[in-house]
Amino acid sequence: MNRETELFVGVTMYNEDEVLFTRTMHGVMKNIAHLCTRNKSRTWGKDGWKKVVVCIVADGRKVIHPRVLDCLSALGVYQDGVGSNMVQDQPVTAHIYEFTTQLSVDSDLKFKGLEKGIVPTQIIFCMKERNQKKINSHRWMFNAFCPLLQPNVCVLLDVGTKPGPRSLYHLWKCMDLNSNVGGACGEICAMKGKGWLGLLNPLVAAQNFEYKMSNILDKPTESVFGYISVLPGAFSAYRYIALKNDEIGRGPLASYFKGETLAGRDADVFTSNMYLAEDRILCWELVAKRGHNWVLKYVKSAWGETDVPNEVPEFISQRRRWLNGSFFAAIYSLAHIGQMTRTEHSRKKALALYFEGLYNFLNLLFAWFGLANYYIFFVLLSSSLEDPSLKMPKAVRIINTLLHYLYTGTLIGCFLLSMGNRPQGAKWKYITAMIIFAGLALYMLVACVLILVKAVKGGANATLYAQIVISLIATLGSWITSSILALDPWHLLTCMLQYLLLAPAYINVLNVYAFANLHDFSWGTKDHNIILTDLGVAVSAGDSKVEITCPLEQKDLDQTYDEALMNLKTRPKLLEKNRSDKEKEALKQDYYKSVRTNVVLLWTLTNGILVGCILDGDVTGSFATGKASLKVRLYMIIILGFVAFMALIRLGGSTIYLGIRLFAG
Repeated sequence: MNRETELFVGVTMYNEDEVLFTRTMHGVMKNIAHLCTRNKSRTWGKDGWKKVVVCIVADGRKVIHPRVLDCLSALGVYQDGVGSNMVQDQPVTAHIYEFTTQLSVDSDLKFKGLEKGIVPTQIIFCMKERNQKKINSHRWMFNAFCPLLQPNVCVLLDVGTKPGPRSLYHLWKCMDLNSNVGGACGEICAMKGKGWLGLLNPLVAAQNFEYKMSNILDKPTESVFGYISVLPGAFSAYRYIALKNDEIGRGPLASYFKGETLAGRDADVFTSNMYLAEDRILCWELVAKRGHNWVLKYVKSAWGETDVPNEVPEFISQRRRWLNGSFFAAIYSLAHIGQMTRTEHSRKKALALYFEGLYNFLNLLFAWFGLANYYIFFVLLSSSLEDPSLKMPKAVRIINTLLHYLYTGTLIGCFLLSMGNRPQGAKWKYITAMIIFAGLALYMLVACVLILVKAVKGGANATLYAQIVISLIATLGSWITSSILALDPWHLLTCMLQYLLLAPAYINVLNVYAFANLHDFSWGTKDHNIILTDLGVAVSAGDSKVEITCPLEQKDLDQTYDEALMNLKTRPKLLEKNRSDKEKEALKQDYYKSVRTNVVLLWTLTNGILVGCILDGDVTGSFATGKASLKVRLYMIIILGFVAFMALIRLGGSTIYLGIRLFAG
């Protein structure tokens, strides 16, 4: 078959259920149907589906959800009973099925066909024999299937992410219009549930606000510079030719897949944590590719919905990998900034990328001292309530003392919990810590309002007052202005308060847990090295042929298909699998934990020194005229000025992006 493959859609899957699977697949099929409606396009049109291949890679035969296999059987893609564990004494690494289906199953498990606009879809289903992590699934896509299909654009999706009905087209079009765009991503939206009832969960609301502001401020700003620090593996697109290695094997894919082979004593803690966010490494290596001038773009018109953690343990575990991976990947990109000299970027673009490197360095430095900065401002704001000019009750001093001890005690508790307890095993302890920090954040907000009211009436330090006002206007103003300009302001009304209340938990709970678990660079998956024989063995019959047992009679095929449909209809209760033994540690845990301890010590000591230097002395009059010490005034001016400066950069980048999008498309 000599068909041209324009679009390769790679869908990675682990143990997700049939609802998540059909949500993604039905969304993909609706996108393919949209491509077939673009009759004026030179590329797409009535037979556009012939230029799209959907590749589903399941990470482990034993962990895939049984009803997902039923869905694939109903689509005609999967056929039970034709696999083998070994072929000619060689263990099978994956089972590959191919079919062009004309049906789709939506998340309600209802069939959709031509009458609902569904067009034929070419599907490759690769079911790996063993669980070898998501990066290995991407290796199958990029190193096994893409060299055969030679696609123009590769789209990566995680099962559970529902792409918008035209999202794949917009991602493809971005690269079609701009020949130097090597990668692109769209907006990741948090699923809010029917009637947005999911936002009643403060954790979901805070994440929704975080996602929205990232998509409105951060990614557009990075897109203007030309380098987006991460194209989410759950929803992104790459130009295949941009990813390919050079003749001697150097390139983005080589660096990307390096993380899969790093194991045991061959990898240090820095490298292992860095490759927890290997998609960030891929983005950097793509922009810094020798002899090329690839850039990354954000495509606002492409969007995908995904579930966000709605439970604290799941949320903390997810952010542990994100924070550690992004921290060390950021250090990697800054340490290798010199690679830009070997690219073909213009002088103007190179200057923009160097400026973005400085911008990322300042953000990294600010994040490192976030633990100290938040505590210092909590102490300064709360202690300033004791200033006689505010005429607060005398009990405020006692309340402040208790709250300072509560803050410190809760933070120490977070360190102890993070060193020895999994979030799943200490759920309510972590929830309690987050509630305490939310209460402290509310107290801090009240103190800030009271001080500002006093400052407006007079009697406050003019310089600090002006700096606070500028910082607040810059931060809140950038949120409000950019959201209104993007015509997407609703998260400000529904989610901003929850985010502000959970902000200290992001710093004191998530960061502490992440740094305290630097030695843990697992993805929560296990690699089983036992060769199973439950599928049978294909034996040699001579002449490079093998003999396998397949269901050939029509009644056997019909029975298998009917069983799959019945399972989707009745959803029989699944048998719980016996828990496997704990994975044997192949790494030198003493070494890894020692490095973890050293990093945590450095982090806590540097933050502690900053706290000691700033809070040494009486700080009750920090906001009163003439009473604030020089070091406190200087510290607050620097921090508040930095916050205002970074907010203005984000707002400027977001506005420029919207202008380019409006006038240049």
